[in-house]
Amino acid sequence: MKLQIAFTLLFLCVTTLFSQEVAIDSSKVVDTKYREDQFYLAITYNLLANKPQNVSQTGFSSGFHFGYIRDFPLNKRRNFGLGLGLGASINSYNHNIYVFEDDKGNISYANLNDLDLSYSKNKFATYLFEVPLEVRWRTSTATEYKFWRIYTGFKMGYLVASSTKFKGSGGKVKNSNISDFNNLQYGLSFSAGYNTWNFHIYYSLNPILNKDAKLDGETIDMSAIKFGLIFYIL
Repeated sequence: MKLQIAFTLLFLCVTTLFSQEVAIDSSKVVDTKYREDQFYLAITYNLLANKPQNVSQTGFSSGFHFGYIRDFPLNKRRNFGLGLGLGASINSYNHNIYVFEDDKGNISYANLNDLDLSYSKNKFATYLFEVPLEVRWRTSTATEYKFWRIYTGFKMGYLVASSTKFKGSGGKVKNSNISDFNNLQYGLSFSAGYNTWNFHIYYSLNPILNKDAKLDGETIDMSAIKFGLIFYIL
């Protein structure tokens, strides 16, 4: 809970910086050494790929992503360059895998379809610090603030916390920071759009859980695909 509050406060701080940047930008003189799109905020729908047999997602799985990317233009026009940054994300995944401690105190997994349990909530959540690296192309100029952009790249995430939550006929079951989550999570990213509205997709290249996580003897190799909207602010 404390970590979730910390992430929320960080989110509010970044949002405040966004509004400050917009206010400052409106009064700037022309800067021929300008840099673009250094703060970002994204909202995504999170899909689980490579799910084991009979595993499905339930409800809405969301992601919130925010951070700062340092822009490094590579040409004189400054419409092509690189971006390297630091950010954070909060991700939830709703599904029908029951995560619990067995009689020996070990984390185990079962399919809720096979159990006599009704439930209203069953999910796991991850909290990540992220390092995005982007190749950037856009149609911006020193005085044009509405432009087309295509950014593609690679994102490395480090897991700082995780949790699983179940609420149903068996009561409430919660687990925190179990060792079965991969500490490093990485993948490819792509963003494209015009002005405020930009499409964003992230495709994970490794599983969310490690090889110790097994369901009916099968490794749970689920990975994340996240797509939604991303907003860039100077």
